[in-house]
Amino acid sequence: MELRRAGIKDACLLWELQREAFAGLLAKYQDYDTNPGNESLERIEEKLRETGSYFYMILEKDKIAGAIRIVDRKDGARKRISPLFILGEYRNRGCAQSAIIEAERIHGEDNWALSTILQEIGNCYLYEKMGYHRTGQTEAVNDKMTIVYYEKN
Repeated sequence: MELRRAGIKDACLLWELQREAFAGLLAKYQDYDTNPGNESLERIEEKLRETGSYFYMILEKDKIAGAIRIVDRKDGARKRISPLFILGEYRNRGCAQSAIIEAERIHGEDNWALSTILQEIGNCYLYEKMGYHRTGQTEAVNDKMTIVYYEKN
């Protein structure tokens, strides 16, 4: 597994991949205002241009398995994973775990934050296995879905 930095030229591809990867969760939770699968191409372009925003393609044997975005302002604030997604055919193969390890190697191993869907037990398990702990903060998005917040020191 390797991470390859994405640039503005990759915006359309990232947008398509993100829509594909999050389509199932969008249909399940109907969180149209918060789901990355419902973001516009323009929003992806904004994120790619944003200072302190690093999008990486997750490559598995030279094929795109997903992507991870790191927000690292380099100002002492927590670095943030938002979003991380793996395409269906690459799930449950360790790609997300490897991407987190590599992102932490690139950006530093401490002072991280992220959030995920509380009802997605597999996501919670992954992050807890990677050393992230729940902050105690949650946010109900709708009657089907709650966001849970994590940190890693």
